[in-house]
Order: sequence, then C-alpha cells, then structure tokens
Amino acid sequence: MNSIHKPVMLKEAIEALNLRPGMTIVDATIGTGGHSLEIAGKIFPGGRLVGIDRDEDSLLIAKETLKEFGNGVSYIHSDFRGIESILNSLNLKKIDGILLDLGISSYQLDAQDRGFSFRYDAPLDMRMDKTSYISAYDLVNNLTEKEISDILWRFGEERWHNRIARHLIRERERNPVATTSQLKDIVMKSIPYRFSARGRIHPATRTFQALRIAVNRELEALKEVLGKLPYFLNNGAGVCVISFHSLEDRIVKHNFRDLAKEGVYEIINKKPLEASESEMEDNPRSRSAKMRAARKEGEE
Repeated sequence: MNSIHKPVMLKEAIEALNLRPGMTIVDATIGTGGHSLEIAGKIFPGGRLVGIDRDEDSLLIAKETLKEFGNGVSYIHSDFRGIESILNSLNLKKIDGILLDLGISSYQLDAQDRGFSFRYDAPLDMRMDKTSYISAYDLVNNLTEKEISDILWRFGEERWHNRIARHLIRERERNPVATTSQLKDIVMKSIPYRFSARGRIHPATRTFQALRIAVNRELEALKEVLGKLPYFLNNGAGVCVISFHSLEDRIVKHNFRDLAKEGVYEIINKKPLEASESEMEDNPRSRSAKMRAARKEGEE
C-alpha cells in the first residue's frame, strides 16, 4: 500500500497560498506529507516549513517523505489548536501562510487497527492521537442514550440518531460494544431497510463520522485555531482550509466572513472551490472536499 496520502485539491491550495522562496509556512495537518512536499518545493531554498499532526504514525511517514529538505522542516506532534505555543517553541512570531486539510486521511482509514473505518473489524478506537485518553469505545459504552443521540445528530446529522442510540444502549446492556463491526451491525439494525438499502453513502458513515469528531473534538479545535490565526499571520499571508463536511465548512465560512467585515481578511474565493471532475475520478475522497481561502489584509 502506498502510505503517502493523496493530497486533495493540491493545485488549488498551492495557488491560494501564493508561495515563493523564503516563506515560512505551516501545514497544520501535515499527515504523510502530500501537500507539504509541494509546498516545500516552492519555499526552499531559504524557507521554513512547520508540519503539525496529532498522529505520530503519519508524522513518521512525513519525515521520510520530506527528508530531502532536512532541518528546514519542523515536525510537531500536537493538536493545531495549540498554534501559539508551537510557534513560540520554534521562536516564530509570524508566518506567511497556513494550510488546514481537515478530517481523516486515507492512510488513517486504511490502518486496520485504528477503528476509523467500518470496512475492517477492529477495536472501536478512532483516536487521531493514540496518547489521548478518550476513545470511541468509551463514548458508546459510557454515555447516556440522550448524549449518544445528541452526538450522532450534532456531528453526523444522522436522521436516525434516536433509534441508533436506543439500539446501542440495549446492545451494551448485554455486552460492551467493543468493535467496529458491532457498531456497524447496530446501525444497520436501527435504520429501516427501505432507507438503508438506498443512498450514495453507507448507512454507518454518519455514525462513524460523528463519533470520530466527538472523540477528537475536531470542530472545537477548528473554531479555536481559526480564532487565533490573525495574530500570527504576516500581512498578505494566506489561509487555506480544505473541509469534508458541511459542519466544518460552515465554521470556516462564518470565520472568514466575520473577519473580512472587520477588515482582517480578504476572501480569495467567495464560494468554496470544489475538486475538478478529473480529480474526483482519480481520488474519490475529493468528492466531498470544499476549499476556502483568505488573505491577511495589508501590504506584503
């Protein structure tokens, strides 16, 4: 298996960041280095690249991917919400651009022991950072029916959230729900057949998405980092965010719009960009991708 995650909307992201040699760029979700390989090629020599990721396994692959750039790249195992402490630790006061490629990578989905996907029977984990305390197992086996239902609706917009939560509680009274296969089966039993048998996505997709977002506190982290970014951007710096579902995109849209009204940002694309037809054919993951970009107001 090719462990380098195929970067989504690479050309569009590179154009939005307006890269040139000597820039300091943060890839806040470096993953296995797909976007960063192209970024590094544009900002070196003389540039600085900071790669952040919560997944240590991905960081190790990124180091191999970018080894030709040596000490010009810093690899940080952290949540991007800690952007201020990360930059302070590197003695960086300002940066010239940042990329956030949100969600989960194909590398993580294909890691059969991580529990992100219902395609494999695996422990119900879903932690992007394996040193975190709370896993999906903890949520589904300890939260109340209402709490589980709320997570499925809030983070997955799952129509059948009440039924799934009810069936899950009944099942765990007999045995703990410990694997992805168990959870998938519960979801399938909870959704009426006439609805589960149709539709473009697998019936368990929204439940798995919702639990993953809750486990990793993804939306909370996104709101936090977007609120902090203006303080660390040089004038003219680009902010590029690639999201994969409406909840993320809505947060980015509102943040950019509000800051544009305050004169902090110039919005580069008024509507979110989507992947080209050819990219969607080549990389199915890109079908749900939306990219928004803005630039810090002021002379470069």
